[in-house]
Amino acid sequence: MERIAVLGCGTMGHSIALNAAWAGLSVKMQGISDADLEQGWTNMLKKLEVMLDNGILSDSEAGQIQGNIKMTTSVEEAVQGATFVIEAVPENIQLKIELFKRLGVICGPDVILASNTSGLSPTEIASETAHPERTVVTHFWNPAHLIPLVEVVRGEKTGDEAVERSFQLLKQMKKKPIEVKKEVPGFVGNRLQYALFREAQYLLEEGIASKEDIDDAVTYGIGRRLPVSGPLMTADMGGLDVFSAISDYLFQHLSNAEGSLPTLKNLVAKKKLGDKTGEGYYDWNGDFSREYNQKREAELIRFLKKDLGI
Repeated sequence: MERIAVLGCGTMGHSIALNAAWAGLSVKMQGISDADLEQGWTNMLKKLEVMLDNGILSDSEAGQIQGNIKMTTSVEEAVQGATFVIEAVPENIQLKIELFKRLGVICGPDVILASNTSGLSPTEIASETAHPERTVVTHFWNPAHLIPLVEVVRGEKTGDEAVERSFQLLKQMKKKPIEVKKEVPGFVGNRLQYALFREAQYLLEEGIASKEDIDDAVTYGIGRRLPVSGPLMTADMGGLDVFSAISDYLFQHLSNAEGSLPTLKNLVAKKKLGDKTGEGYYDWNGDFSREYNQKREAELIRFLKKDLGI
């Protein structure tokens, strides 16, 4: 059984630690300060409370999860005795390169070094490590304790053992790992997500539909079948002749923008960043924010219960 070190206790780190501890694994969670760890622990307790309220966990199971996690501000202490390290620090390539170089020195050669990056190059992250063959990406999706998908991404020198042990660990954590066989910016999930987001920006920019109707087209249309069939299976089910014909005439009319479109750039320039600042495409006042965050979490929990057979 792997012994886990999670480096970083922010949005992703504490959620990954929770998930590993839920699987019965011994976890050390590292933060940059006592205040950082306290915030991460508080956020984790809030998630446990929601899981308790929804019947996913019992009180004793919640207690066991907390007992499986130890906290420290020391990277060296976190990785001591660990067999599998998951890095969840900010998305800064130089920060990650330096951290993995350091991990290559203080961790034994059999320890798997995994990054939770959502799109940075695993080859570049491992570029200064002593053993790049044991470096791999395990990209969890937010919220990590509720979303099953984890992308396992190979760098140029990632070995088969790193991929195999990642899959074994993730399956033990009841995740749905997929293998990204070739390194590509954005991996698989974000390339699909941002292709949709680019087209949504274009439709809004051109005044073709309101933001509400664009979102509803996904929520009440393609979103209803996506939990069962992805884009390739959907094409099979609809008929490849039909999908080929539509592709032939529609692709030329889709957005080919190479960056954010003006409305998004303008919102960012005005520091209107969405939920975290109170305004973005939508007005995220207190009631609206609570309603939609709770609504999304409830739906994710409903799917999780189905996955777990609860």
